[in-house]
Amino acid sequence: MRRFAAEREEMVQVIRERGVADERVLTALRKVERHLFLPEHFAGRAYDDTSLPIGEGQTISQPYTVAFMTEALRVKSGDKVLEIGTGSGYQAAVLAAMGVWVFTIERNLELLAGARRILERLRYRVASHGGDGTVGWTAHAPYQGIIVTAAAPDVPQPLMDQLADGGRLVIPVGGRDVQSIVVVERRGEEYIRTEAPGFKFVPLIGKMGWSGN
Repeated sequence: MRRFAAEREEMVQVIRERGVADERVLTALRKVERHLFLPEHFAGRAYDDTSLPIGEGQTISQPYTVAFMTEALRVKSGDKVLEIGTGSGYQAAVLAAMGVWVFTIERNLELLAGARRILERLRYRVASHGGDGTVGWTAHAPYQGIIVTAAAPDVPQPLMDQLADGGRLVIPVGGRDVQSIVVVERRGEEYIRTEAPGFKFVPLIGKMGWSGN
């Protein structure tokens, strides 16, 4: 935990200054060592407030974006959260550090294998599998929170169906160049939708997302 401790604290303060106020989220970001979820040659930039490549054409999200989306979930310890797009495992680790039971799906099996290794080594409570995240993971539904770390052209209906009453779905939605982060809250059979513009994510590939390899 000593390595990059000062840089990690500086990152947390930048995120706080940008408006993230949930102390549980900030504490998790302070605890999770982001440099462990990056290729070693990017370790020195791990606590810059920027996205970085993790291989396979994918990126680790900007720390502020991770914090913003995690805060928007409004989950509490013991909740079940479905993550679509495991990537390097960093977002899953942040949620697990908050006491959340995380179920995560990744379509790229190379990325998934790497994420599993680091999450298991750090003993984070995360269940994972490879597959099309746009259709969700019905075996463990409903979820109090669903978070999607890639951009879809619209909110996939299967994910809305797997949301618990009172739960929240956080997902980037828009074109391939720029998106809004959409928050969908389920209230019975009603879905309340709000959004914040001006974000940039890799595309969500799958049956209910963008087509692609």
